[in-house]
Amino acid sequence: MTTSRKSIPISFEVFPPKKDGEFQTAFATLDKLGALAPAFISVTYGAGGSNSGKTVEIASYIQNRLHLPALAHITCVGSKREALREVLAALKEAGVTHVLALRGDRPRDMTDEQFAARDFEHASDMIAYLKELDPELHISAACYPEKHYECFSMQSDLGYLKLKQDAGAGDLISQMFFDNDYFYEFLEKARRKGVTLPIHAGIMPVTSASQLGTSISLSGATIPKAFADMIARYGDSPEDMRKAGIDYAIRQIIDLKQNGVDGIHIYTMNKPKMAAEIMEAIRPL
Repeated sequence: MTTSRKSIPISFEVFPPKKDGEFQTAFATLDKLGALAPAFISVTYGAGGSNSGKTVEIASYIQNRLHLPALAHITCVGSKREALREVLAALKEAGVTHVLALRGDRPRDMTDEQFAARDFEHASDMIAYLKELDPELHISAACYPEKHYECFSMQSDLGYLKLKQDAGAGDLISQMFFDNDYFYEFLEKARRKGVTLPIHAGIMPVTSASQLGTSISLSGATIPKAFADMIARYGDSPEDMRKAGIDYAIRQIIDLKQNGVDGIHIYTMNKPKMAAEIMEAIRPL
């Protein structure tokens, strides 16, 4: 990779409140994140559509109150065509014109019959349908630097990624990774496969040992020795672990910026103080 001086967009990801009574806290968190001037803020979506209304409301706040581009997640799992049209109409009414189309993980309480009855088997199928509904809609898609954990090979996974591009995706956001070399190797393989879309590198700051659970294991991300050593050294000390985890993410981001990646997407986990510390450290570059 070569050093680049181009301006690299930094974006954030948040999740909607689990309860209706938590919206004011969520809005206060968004105000603090918005003050950091990210390129956009993405909002996750409840599996099976459970949080679709909350996603729309949070995305609307980002778009209309913070005046920042909002990216609303939508998933194949649990999304029937009619429900998808309704969500898209609600987003359009709120002025949200950017979505992240995901296959999504199967909820634990979803029956085999419900899972088999889904209208979209792959994210590429949903992307094509969304483009039919609204050709002007900007659609992002996900990618996996170390391949999707269910895919049997990287080449197969890259083939699915190319399908997302061909279906109408406009850019890609990567799953988390903890070794930048894997991301750079993935970029080279994706370009050789004919994937030309901008690819935003997904960074998850790990600030507590408890985060090494489902989200990281499902991401398929390799835990490099330096990362494992950090957990072993600081995992039992919450404040030291927090500092070490933020520092690790900062060093990842600095390296990615120096190598001229298309964008960096920080999984902020609704933690504005952490996001502020990271932005303060990387902005002078």
